[in-house]
Amino acid sequence: MVTYNEHLKNILTQVLGSYSNLKEINDKPNDLNVIKLEMLKINGFLKVVLKKFDADKIISSDFKTVKSKFQHYLDNYYFEQEIETMAPLYSNDVSRVKNMRLKILEALEERKMMDDIKELITKI
Repeated sequence: MVTYNEHLKNILTQVLGSYSNLKEINDKPNDLNVIKLEMLKINGFLKVVLKKFDADKIISSDFKTVKSKFQHYLDNYYFEQEIETMAPLYSNDVSRVKNMRLKILEALEERKMMDDIKELITKI
């Protein structure tokens, strides 16, 4: 049976996997769909962590800080609508696709959120 901490670690590992996938995209035409999929996965995983995990039950004291960064990201960044608007017009425009991907990565890296996830994974 998977423990509470292991479950959190698995979810955070999936967030990092999607983040890595975003970083490795080569910005080709039609990559906007891949970017959208990875972004939606990340958002979903962050929402699960916020709703399902109690900071008092996690061994690491850093979890509260990371959890607040997740909430900040979800409250302040909403790329879904922008991608939906952009897709029919610019899905083949490599420069615009790259710019969108970089903006999403920048938002994920704000406040060192991704670094904190990596650190938290090693602690739990």
